[in-house]
Amino acid sequence: MINTFFATKLKTAQAFDDKGNRLVVTQAKATPLTVTQVKSLEKDGYWSIQCALGKKSKKSFSKPLLKHLKKSKLKNPPKFIKEIRTKEEPTLKVGDQIKASDVFKAGDGVKVAGTSKGRGFAGGMKRWGFKGGPRTHGQSDRPRSIGSIGQRSDPGRVWKGKKMPGHMGTDRVTVTNLQILEVNDQENIITIKGTVPSFNSSLLEITKSKKIKNPTICHP
Repeated sequence: MINTFFATKLKTAQAFDDKGNRLVVTQAKATPLTVTQVKSLEKDGYWSIQCALGKKSKKSFSKPLLKHLKKSKLKNPPKFIKEIRTKEEPTLKVGDQIKASDVFKAGDGVKVAGTSKGRGFAGGMKRWGFKGGPRTHGQSDRPRSIGSIGQRSDPGRVWKGKKMPGHMGTDRVTVTNLQILEVNDQENIITIKGTVPSFNSSLLEITKSKKIKNPTICHP
């Protein structure tokens, strides 16, 4: 049984539950996944399904990879090729398609993983939430400084792992305790309660998690 689906982030929007409360939701484009390879326990050491989604130019693919994808009869080379592991032998075959409704239904609890937005080089206040130094008592030229970072002669160095300015973002982030509000197969859109990491058109990995005791019911 498959418990993971890949989609691309569309936008953050709003919805209303059956009591009229406003909810922040995230919409994701969930086009059907095309199976490009089925791995077996005997040959590969584990069971999994290799899937493809999206479109990309042929120029960025090597000939061996295009030949590998030819078996699945894809009209266009995919933008993403991902693998979904299974606990038992898959019943799907190369060329089959997996819809979002085959994996999820409204009310399912999920966790979503994606790549956070890149913020470039950031200071301590933006990166870690430091409050900064005083704006008075003679300090007027470095109010956003992180302050003292080292010790005295012992140990005479900065401790490894110290929170300091540096590159921010582009990390893999997983958000848990989310809920599927709607699965629209006609428009290939999944609506998720809450916000998820990543930027628009980027890849999201949506995985089933624990059940929601009191699932939110939204207006159609």
